[in-house]
Amino acid sequence: MKKISNNIFLIMLIFGSLITISANSWLGAWMGLEINLLSFIPLMNEGKKNLMTSESSLKYFLTQAFASSILLFAIILMMMSFNLNWINNNFYELLILSTLLLKNGAAPFHFWFPGVMEGLNWINGLILMTWQKIAPLMLISYNINYNFFLVAIILSMIIGALGGLNQTSLRKLMAFSSINHLGWMLMAMMNNELLWLVYFMFYFFLSMSIVLMFNNLKLFHFNQIFNLSIMNPVIKFFLFLNLLSLGGLPPFLGFLPKWLVIQNLVETHQLFLLFISVCLTLITLYYYLRMSYSIYMLNFNKNSWMLIDSFNNKNMTFILTMNFFSIMGLMIISLIYLIL
Repeated sequence: MKKISNNIFLIMLIFGSLITISANSWLGAWMGLEINLLSFIPLMNEGKKNLMTSESSLKYFLTQAFASSILLFAIILMMMSFNLNWINNNFYELLILSTLLLKNGAAPFHFWFPGVMEGLNWINGLILMTWQKIAPLMLISYNINYNFFLVAIILSMIIGALGGLNQTSLRKLMAFSSINHLGWMLMAMMNNELLWLVYFMFYFFLSMSIVLMFNNLKLFHFNQIFNLSIMNPVIKFFLFLNLLSLGGLPPFLGFLPKWLVIQNLVETHQLFLLFISVCLTLITLYYYLRMSYSIYMLNFNKNSWMLIDSFNNKNMTFILTMNFFSIMGLMIISLIYLIL
């Protein structure tokens, strides 16, 4: 019975996002965001209930409800301003943008995001990092303010890079990584309407492949990675390269969306923004490398009773296939492009 209710909430979650994307008015978009929010709260509380889960769901609800109320207020102000010319247009544009960035967890409105991620299981964390961003990002793309975007992009890059340096929790680390990637998505959106969608699809795939592996191996904290020295070497190898792919290191698939954004920035002569974003992405790559070194540099003695055969798990074949495409994807796409 519980599984049926979870499936219903999941369908409503997707349905809410689709309402927002396809809405032809701001009020319809707001309604879709509310359906999406109210469907995700029960999903957050599924599985093992503990204090962290309850705290996360409450934090998420309060933040999103606050953002939704301000968004509704801004929409009403905008509707009134069509009849009364007593308000500056930039005011409600910035108000709407601020609330949507708050919903997404972009800097400088990011403070709730790592804390909420910490209390969720990996599957809910994946939904929060990926699917929950689609509807607000689509609304942001209708309402671009260059100067405000520039501040949000640079702050998201800085906080996403520096925030993950001292983290021992993998969920918080993935949250700060998500903030950094959000900065890249906003940067892509500022120059090209299609490019941010391409970046988002690649980010969705890469996050799914790595989060499913973390979920399968039951990894939540940094010190648990040390125990991977007793895991299958193939699993370690895939996890290591997958982390580098998410960081955007060539020649892995994660480099392709960054490559497209870099090319776009060069063509539009935004070299200062390009320099900042590349330098700060190197910092995120550093903490992925730090995780990877934990797997390989610390070796424990392999006793026969300690060996874990990870391939017994049916899900592992699917996860390893996703990881293979994450690692080899750029080369495969390049080959297809050359052949065609």
